[in-house]
Amino acid sequence: MRSGWLFFCIIFPPNTNPPMKIFTITVLVLIFTVTGFSQRLINSSDVFHVRHVEELALSPDKKWVAYTVSIADSTDDKYDENIWMTSIDGSGSIQLTYSKDDEGTPKWSPDNKWLSFLSSRDKDEKGKTQIWVMDRRGGEAKQLTELKSNISNYSWSPDSKKILLVIKDQEVRPDSLKDKPAKPIVIDRYHFKEDASGYLESKRSHLYLFDVESKKLDTLTHGNYDHGDATWSPDGKSIAFTSNRTSDADRNTNSDIWIIDAKAGSIPRKLTTWVDYDKHPVWSPDGKSIAYLRSISEEWDTYDEPHLAIISASGGEPRILTESLDRPVTNPEWSPDGKSIVSLIEDDRQRYVMNFDVASGTYKKLSSGDKSVTVVKPLGDGRYVVSMSQFDSPHELYILENEKFTQLTTHNDDFKRKHFFASAEGFTFKNKDNLSVGGILYWPHGKPKGMKLPLILWIHGGPVAQDEYEFDLTVQTLAAQGYAIASINYRGSNGKGYPFARAIFGDWGHYEVVDLIDGINYLIKQGIADEKKLGIGGWSYGGILTDYVTATDSRFKAAASGAGSALQLTMYGTDQYVQQYEMELGLPWKNLDKWMKVSYPFFKADKIKTPTLYMVGENDFNVPATGSEQMYQALKSQGIPAQLVIYPKQHHGLIVPSYWKDRYDRYIKWFALYLK
Repeated sequence: MRSGWLFFCIIFPPNTNPPMKIFTITVLVLIFTVTGFSQRLINSSDVFHVRHVEELALSPDKKWVAYTVSIADSTDDKYDENIWMTSIDGSGSIQLTYSKDDEGTPKWSPDNKWLSFLSSRDKDEKGKTQIWVMDRRGGEAKQLTELKSNISNYSWSPDSKKILLVIKDQEVRPDSLKDKPAKPIVIDRYHFKEDASGYLESKRSHLYLFDVESKKLDTLTHGNYDHGDATWSPDGKSIAFTSNRTSDADRNTNSDIWIIDAKAGSIPRKLTTWVDYDKHPVWSPDGKSIAYLRSISEEWDTYDEPHLAIISASGGEPRILTESLDRPVTNPEWSPDGKSIVSLIEDDRQRYVMNFDVASGTYKKLSSGDKSVTVVKPLGDGRYVVSMSQFDSPHELYILENEKFTQLTTHNDDFKRKHFFASAEGFTFKNKDNLSVGGILYWPHGKPKGMKLPLILWIHGGPVAQDEYEFDLTVQTLAAQGYAIASINYRGSNGKGYPFARAIFGDWGHYEVVDLIDGINYLIKQGIADEKKLGIGGWSYGGILTDYVTATDSRFKAAASGAGSALQLTMYGTDQYVQQYEMELGLPWKNLDKWMKVSYPFFKADKIKTPTLYMVGENDFNVPATGSEQMYQALKSQGIPAQLVIYPKQHHGLIVPSYWKDRYDRYIKWFALYLK
């Protein structure tokens, strides 16, 4: 307030009588200064203002971090991704690419001469995703590979002379056929479709070796198998990768780690033998061991959680470092001295950094608090480069040292200065089964605590995921409309242990609904939620649970079911989850009772009284549009207010910025119609 008062006094000293017009202008300036009038609440247009900081890569000398920044371009209505780098000493960030084409997957050559990335910068119709390189001494990027196929991933050899490529089989059409009708899609696989990838046919991902100097390309792996997660041994002689080489890989998730000599014609040897998945191999600095992620259960199910394991590169029995931890582990990285491994842990609304001592197997948290860390890279001196988000701060890069975060990048600082954010506070309640269930309550800016507000229950997808303390533009946009927003980690979610997640195995729409309704009842009893003004919504499994809840509880006055389904019986063979269906429910013609039970929202559609907004991508293979169409038709047939929105040519996740804005605008309008 002092700055505003001083401004007033400097222009008009006390005991003077300025003209009324000038006085009015001055008072307005005072109000502007005192109240921070330059700030505003979040709205749907902020889709175009948030910067997405992702894909960090640490330079070999550990002085720089390369990363990507994605921005929604309102003119071209697309996301534009560019390469940046920032100095570890905090001296600043530099943008390296400026083209309208996307550039991603930045990586440094081990000799520190090149910064490489993937892009399809060619302007003609044959443009494929290729490797481009930038000289560390400066200059424009130049194209390194000129292959007829898209490169999906790559990694430099330790001597920087070769590059390991991951390429999926694809049809290469001669120019003379480019205007002719596409060939028929021929399918003979069990798992034959996947969102964004489309119909899978028999195309597989293989490993190739590219010689940087000669441009020669050698095939490393063959067969009707997929190969990925590939990484070089420190001496450059071997490559570890993951592959499911069972007789019918589509019917299980039994991926194993294999090792192959880094030369054409080599035969891979199988390293791990676990009956479920082994993935994400990472070589120790001395090349003697491999750390990796392994499922904790022998029986495949989607609720399983990855645990940290170590195995000798020559074979043998693995050591499981996190079996007693009972929390999902991701992002394993060896320390430069090979004595420890750092990883990320999902734990009851938080995601933090954990250090594991290799010799003793003991572990220690390196970060804490209501934060979400999604990437970690050790510097080797007790410091780590991380990507971190909080409820009021989109992802930025930080240095983590002694549990303290020092910010490196500032791409969203201007966005944060200009906006008011809903606060986020954790809450815990006991469900009917006396289990503790956690949630996050977002309270709108400017609303005093202690009053009842219209409340929207916003449900996360997955279901194997968790609501955590990270920036979420959807809940911030809804909270800015004056609603309290509740996110609840129902049974089936991550962060509370494997039994908690697996509780819904083959029994969808039961325990999740119990937890969600118990959470709402808790917030009503606390005097937080106005029981007469309840809304509900979500996307994917959040949309599915919206249908389950509204078929169970008629208190909700408005709903938004995004990419959901209710008649699960009709999803068999139309979406990408046939393996999960048969594992949890069995074959429909042999276990019809189970299928009918989990399809109850459709068969109890006459119980649904909640006006519902259905939204879905036209080409969604994850949860096809049929699921939304069926429920929309069921409500319309009964005269219940409903609206169906189809986003053209979109898959499960929308990739057109204006569609995201449209989605938020429709949420705002729909909930306002019934809750205000």
